[in-house]
Amino acid sequence: MDRISIAATSFRGDDPDELAAVLSTPASPIKVERLSGEALSFDCEFFSTGPITFGSCAYEGELQCTRQAPSDKLLIFLPTRGAALFEPGAKEIWSRPGQGTILDGARSEGVRIYGPRRHLTLFIDHRKIANHLINMLERTITGNLEFYPHIDLTAGPGFALAQLVETACSGLRGNAPLRQSPLALASLGDAVTHLLLEAAPHRYSDQLASPVPLPAPRHVKWAIDFMHAHISEPITMADIAAAAKVSVRTLQQAFRQFRMTTPMAYLHELRLTAAHQDLMNTHEAQSVADIALKWGFTHLGRFAADYRRRFGLLPSQTMRSGKA
Repeated sequence: MDRISIAATSFRGDDPDELAAVLSTPASPIKVERLSGEALSFDCEFFSTGPITFGSCAYEGELQCTRQAPSDKLLIFLPTRGAALFEPGAKEIWSRPGQGTILDGARSEGVRIYGPRRHLTLFIDHRKIANHLINMLERTITGNLEFYPHIDLTAGPGFALAQLVETACSGLRGNAPLRQSPLALASLGDAVTHLLLEAAPHRYSDQLASPVPLPAPRHVKWAIDFMHAHISEPITMADIAAAAKVSVRTLQQAFRQFRMTTPMAYLHELRLTAAHQDLMNTHEAQSVADIALKWGFTHLGRFAADYRRRFGLLPSQTMRSGKA
C-alpha cells in the first residue's frame, strides 16, 4: 500500500491574525478577533491525512472565530476543558466537556471560545462520509446528512470516538509509529467515519438500523457494471435493461426493492460523484461547464442545484477548494 501523505501543522502564539492565518484555507478563510482585554494565547496542532484531519487545540482568553466562506467538511469538536459557543446560522450551540459538537462546515459561521479551553477536532470531507454511507447502505443517497449537533462523550461510542482521535494525534506526532503504517492509518480513518455514522444521529440513521437487505440479484449487478463502464456516454434505460438481460419494468422493480431508487437515479448519482471528483482535482484549463458536459449534464443550472443538494456546495466552490 502507498504511503499516505501527512501534513502536520503545529503552532502557538498570542496574535489573533496569526491564528486566523493558520486556521484559514484559501477556499474558506477565517477571521479571528479578541473578545476581551484578557491575555490571549493558543497552542494547536493538526494532522491532515487527505480527507480527514485530526487536531488538538488549547486556548487561553476569549476570542471569536468567524468563517468567511463555507467549508466542504463535517466539523467535530470533542472538548475536554472550557466552553465554546457555536453559531451555525440562526442557532446557538454550547460546547462543554462531556458533549461533542457536530457541525456542517457549509453552514457553520462562527464560534466564540471562552478560555481556558481545550478540544480535540475531527474534520472529515463530506465526500468521504457520503461514500462510506453509500457502501454501508449499498445504495445511493441524496441531500445533506443532517447530523444531530450533539454526541455524548462520557460513555459508549462518543467516548470511543474521542479516544480514537486522541490516539491519532499521539500516533502522528514527530516520528510516532502511526506515521510508518499507512494501512493502520487508513483503517483508523475508516473506523472514525464508521463510528460517527453509526453513533451520531443523522437523516439515514433509521435506515442503517434496519435489517440488512437481501443480496441484489445478478441483473442489478450487471446493470450497475454497465453504468460504470459507460458512465460518460448517453445511455438510455433500454440500454441498461438490455445489458442486464431483463425488461425495463423488471429492472425498475429490482432497483426499487434492492437499491431503494430507480436505475436512472442511480446513474445520475454516479455521474454527480464523478463530476465531484473532477471538480476537486481539476486544472486551470477546465471550467465547471466543461466538467458538467463531460459527465452528461447539459443543463448547467439544474446540475448546480442537484450538486448542491448532494454535496452542500456549489460546483464553483468545490473547484476553488480543489485548486487551493
